[in-house]
Amino acid sequence: MPYDEELADRIRKALSRRRGITEKKMFGGVTFMVNGNMACGVTGDSLVVRVGREGYVAALSEPNCREFDLTGRPLKGIVLVDPAGVTSPGDLRAWVERGYRYARSLPEK
Repeated sequence: MPYDEELADRIRKALSRRRGITEKKMFGGVTFMVNGNMACGVTGDSLVVRVGREGYVAALSEPNCREFDLTGRPLKGIVLVDPAGVTSPGDLRAWVERGYRYARSLPEK
């Protein structure tokens, strides 16, 4: 399944001044890694954000956010944000920053 290249470019721009960022093809899209840990990415037309188990329930309570489920079993700690949730630059930056902060909190790989 193709992924939203425009959304991926917007994420690249949001992360452009950060160190330790790499890209990896995952989940049929692209994922942005921070020191080897997944932070966020794009699958289809949705933003994927790793929020961790501690931030999972709070993230799911936000508008346009849902479980990330590829196999019938949701990945706890990772959410999908529908396109309507990242239309503004500020909304996208806030979600990307959330994923970035979580990935930075993990040991480097």
